Amino acid sequence: MSRPPSSLHRTDVPWAEVLSGLGEKGPACIRVWTGRELWILDVGVGPEATSPFDPTWLDGADRVFISHDHVDHIGGAAHVIAAGLPVHCTAQTARALPPGALLHLMPEQGETVVEGVTVTTGRNGHALGGVWFHLALGEGLFFSGDWSEESRWFAFDPPPPAALALIDASYHLDDIRQARRRDDLDLALAQCEGRQLLFPVPPSGRAGELALHLMGWGDVSLDETCRYAVAHALTTGSLAGDARLLAPLLEQPFDPGAQFLVCDTPNADAGMSWKLVQDWRDNGRLGKDAVVFFTGHMTAHARVIAEQGGRFLRWNVHPPLSDQIGMVRRLGARRYAPLFCSQPESYLIEPRFGAELVLHERCIL
Repeated sequence: MSRPPSSLHRTDVPWAEVLSGLGEKGPACIRVWTGRELWILDVGVGPEATSPFDPTWLDGADRVFISHDHVDHIGGAAHVIAAGLPVHCTAQTARALPPGALLHLMPEQGETVVEGVTVTTGRNGHALGGVWFHLALGEGLFFSGDWSEESRWFAFDPPPPAALALIDASYHLDDIRQARRRDDLDLALAQCEGRQLLFPVPPSGRAGELALHLMGWGDVSLDETCRYAVAHALTTGSLAGDARLLAPLLEQPFDPGAQFLVCDTPNADAGMSWKLVQDWRDNGRLGKDAVVFFTGHMTAHARVIAEQGGRFLRWNVHPPLSDQIGMVRRLGARRYAPLFCSQPESYLIEPRFGAELVLHERCIL
């Protein structure tokens, strides 16, 4: 079991602090003292192999909340289970947990009272079953996890007001909209006519949306892991209207000879995407008539593949700067912390947030 909270935690006033994820594209982990209990929001690993989960982050914790099933938010869950802590997440996110979790299911949209605190959840527009958290502590705490408001695949629910906003800023000060990203991809597809293209993806993330876009260009095939995730997604309420257009593609088995291949894993370090990269490299095809398109954060492993026979073209699954600003202003937040990016101090030169920048200090709620 985890250690009891120290006297430092036992204050009458709730507070929050970022344990990991501020100043780096690293594991997500937030600590919150409610006035009665110590909570942990997200327990990530990576995405780089050099960024493990630190089990001491769980010291004194009473329960854990997980926003979605991507490794940099859920990868430390085995430590949570070993510590015997309750885990609060949606049913879809729970599917990715190791066995033995003390599970407390939360709705994708709605309110749950946990030890006297109202926790509101809403769909985050980023991952199947993924949610943001709003805690009714003080004048409100909003933790976005990862989020996007530009997806044609995942739905997004606006959160209620909060004085403190801990927001996904994975794209830092980049303000290129998804419409431009789609245009850039279309140009690249036209330039690669006649080549076979692999898109490594997280199955519960951009797999479905990329497949939808590629269907307008030619023959698309999803590997079994992605096909299963997308098929399950179509049975849930997490998706936006365009998602149903992908249903016919799910009736076809994986075809490694298709023009466009959408496969697990996102950095081509395992799964079908890694197998295809190995085959293409062994057969002398990589970088010639077979190209790997990375569309999200690239680890060192992915960067090596890209140098040998790949390209990077971002497909927005996190908020550009204007959406970060819009979120903080809609929340009415007085303080905000830009998470999951390096150099958050750069936000000091951006006045449009209309709120105080939080870097490392513990925040009273």
